[in-house]
Amino acid sequence: MLKPGDRVEVLDEDLEGKVLSVSGPEVEIETTEGFVLSFNAKDLVKTGGSLPDILPPEVDSISEVIKEKESSKKRKSVRVKPKERTQPPMEVDLHIGKLVAKTGGLSNFEMLNIQMETARRQLEFAMKKRIQKVVFIHGVGEGVLKAELETLFHRYENLKFYDADYQKYGLGATEVYIFQNY
Repeated sequence: MLKPGDRVEVLDEDLEGKVLSVSGPEVEIETTEGFVLSFNAKDLVKTGGSLPDILPPEVDSISEVIKEKESSKKRKSVRVKPKERTQPPMEVDLHIGKLVAKTGGLSNFEMLNIQMETARRQLEFAMKKRIQKVVFIHGVGEGVLKAELETLFHRYENLKFYDADYQKYGLGATEVYIFQNY
């Protein structure tokens, strides 16, 4: 049996509140949003104990108390270490061993094409996902892949590229900064 002050939820609707009055099968409730609505008692489910009938004088409805309680919860901030802050969010390793299972039977030209296609796809992906920094790890070698990557990067107007962090990658990586046009 419902009585004034009981917490209730409405069946088949996303409504909850406090019972204000009961007259026969008709139950009047105040929703958490502050609306007063009438329902048949069979459409209500008691969800908890009674709520106090007397609210503090400065509070007009229960919804204000709930909002105040939720806003007072502390937000935990996550501290980002300085090294992590400067790390690029995306690295693309273009070493051929990382891209294909077997390199036997592939000519140098075919291997270079696989590496360049991977670089182009990853660059387009980064632009689409609005990733600002990408490091392409190409290795030192004879510099053919690095030269081809620079040719690829020159085709785009919205980026700049430079040697990546020497301490982390040595001479074998190029970092790309993509300008975000909003």
